[in-house]
Amino acid sequence: MSVAEYNTVDMAEVLTNAYELGDMINQSAEVADYLYWKGRVAANSDIQNLIKKLRSKKELFEETQRFGHFHPNYHAAKEEVAAVEAELDEFEEVARFKLAEKALDDMLHSMSETIAFAVSDSIKVPGNDPLPKGGCGSGGKCSCG
Repeated sequence: MSVAEYNTVDMAEVLTNAYELGDMINQSAEVADYLYWKGRVAANSDIQNLIKKLRSKKELFEETQRFGHFHPNYHAAKEEVAAVEAELDEFEEVARFKLAEKALDDMLHSMSETIAFAVSDSIKVPGNDPLPKGGCGSGGKCSCG
């Protein structure tokens, strides 16, 4: 068997295993919880109305961001976005959806790390953390060269 044939067989097996892993993830409690609360959020008309309101407030805020603090409505627009977000957070469905979303994200990130580090300890694994704790550009140790 040639090297090209050997790599093709391995890649087919890897893809098969990846699809099986995807199926297992889709059958997990984290995905079930996420989908349940996503459905509850989608079914609540009060929440949906607030989401529409939030989108329009965010659009207005984005318009003021072009000029930043110098725009006369910048702070008011920013406060309006925060007020609608706070109003949304009062709904149990929204709070539980956010928790389920974070749990699913954490599980997927952990799996990504496991897969990446099985290949090499120096592979970078992206995450959704707005305040990264290490790596290039974050002030932490970096193995880049």
